Amino acid sequence: MKFKKILLGLAVVTAFGLTGCNKPATPNETAGTQAPAQATEEQTADVAEVKTMTGEELDAIQGDNKKKDGVLVVDVRPEEQYKEKHLKHAINVTLDEIKENPEVLAEYKETPIILYCNSGRMSGEAAEILAQNGYKDLTNAAGVKEYEYQNLSNFESITAKKFLEMKENATVVDARPAKDYDEGHIDGAVSVPFDAVEENMDKIPEGKPVIAYCFTGNKSGEVATELAEKGYEVYNVLEGTKEYDYELVK
Repeated sequence: MKFKKILLGLAVVTAFGLTGCNKPATPNETAGTQAPAQATEEQTADVAEVKTMTGEELDAIQGDNKKKDGVLVVDVRPEEQYKEKHLKHAINVTLDEIKENPEVLAEYKETPIILYCNSGRMSGEAAEILAQNGYKDLTNAAGVKEYEYQNLSNFESITAKKFLEMKENATVVDARPAKDYDEGHIDGAVSVPFDAVEENMDKIPEGKPVIAYCFTGNKSGEVATELAEKGYEVYNVLEGTKEYDYELVK
C-alpha cells in the first residue's frame, strides 16, 4: 500500500513536469519569433514587381504618339552613352543618380516607368531601387545592345521640371500654331510653328541651346529633329501645355 502511494506520487510529479515543459507559449514569447516575419511581409507587400519588356514592344510604344504619352522611358546609362544613341522619347537619369537619390523621379511614382540600358543589367538594378522606394509600375526593357531599336533621336528629351530649371539659359521655342501661341505661351518663348520652321529661323540664334515645347511633346519633337539636323543643341519637353500646368502669358 505504501509502495502504491509512492508510485502515485511519482506519477503526479512526472505529469506536472511534462505539463510544465510543454505549456503554450505566451504572447510575449511568440512576439520574438512570429512578429518579425509578419512585419517583413507587411514591408514587402507594397513593393512593386519589376516587369520585363522586349525591344520590339518598347520600340512600338516609342513610335506611337498616344502610347508614349502614358509612360516615362528612362535611359539609365552614363550621359555620354545616352547622347551617342538613345530612344526618341527617353530622358536620361543615370543609375548613379538613382542610387544617390531614389526620389529623383518622385513626381512619377504612380506613372508607368520603363527603364533600359545596354544589356538590361543597370536598368534592372535601377528598377529594383525604385521599387523599394515606392514606385508603383516599373518595367525593365531590352537594352540597346540586345535589340536594334528603330525609333532613335538626335535631340534630348526632358521633363517639365527639368525644362523650368533650364529655360532661362536657352532659346525657348513654342512649336504650336501661331494662334495658340497668341492665346497664351510660356514667358520668353518665341513662336516657331512646327510647319513653318524655315520661315522663323531668324528667331533662333546659333550657339545657344534650344528647348522646344508644344501641346504634348509630339510636334515639338518634329521641330527638335529639324533643328538638331541643322546643328543646334536641342531639347524637347515631353510634357506640353495640355499635360503640365505651366504659367502662360500673352
